[in-house]
Amino acid sequence: MLHDPWLARWLPQLKDSAGTRPVLEIGCGTGADTATLAEAGFAVVAFDLSAAFAAATRLRVPSAQVHCQDVRAPFPLGRGEAGAVIASLSLHYFAWTETLDLVRRIRDTLQPGRLFLCRLNSVEDRHFGAAGHPAIEPNYYLVDGQPKRFFDERSTAELFASGWQLLSMEHQTTRKYVRQKALWEVAARRDESL
Repeated sequence: MLHDPWLARWLPQLKDSAGTRPVLEIGCGTGADTATLAEAGFAVVAFDLSAAFAAATRLRVPSAQVHCQDVRAPFPLGRGEAGAVIASLSLHYFAWTETLDLVRRIRDTLQPGRLFLCRLNSVEDRHFGAAGHPAIEPNYYLVDGQPKRFFDERSTAELFASGWQLLSMEHQTTRKYVRQKALWEVAARRDESL
């Protein structure tokens, strides 16, 4: 896995959003983004489904509070407790109704006006399963035994159609996994009116 400094440009907005509140990181992997956040001075509460990844993150970022859990379990921060939420390439394992529910739960974790940054698999992500696999639902495939969702512009926008102010939605690529990966990078604020 290669260094992927995607969070750097968002650090000023994250500081404005989080203030002294913790940042919730969903799917921390081995802690690359966790380390970036901690080095920037954020209090980070992170989790990952993999016990090995959670352990690696704890070693890499001792200041972070790291949990091993499924994203479908209650988040380690409750309603309105997060100053910001980060989810980089960790929200793509679920049926569409579950994905919508997950984004609603993320919104509930934020206070109004607080920031959510996420990156989502693109339908153009051919190297990582967006083509040639058995379909479960539209743009949701069984990739080597693992359900995996891929997002087009419409479905990405639909995730943020209710209860969010969409700030940015960009189609990008990264070499984080060596081969080029296509993704959507999204910044949204929880709607102030909720």
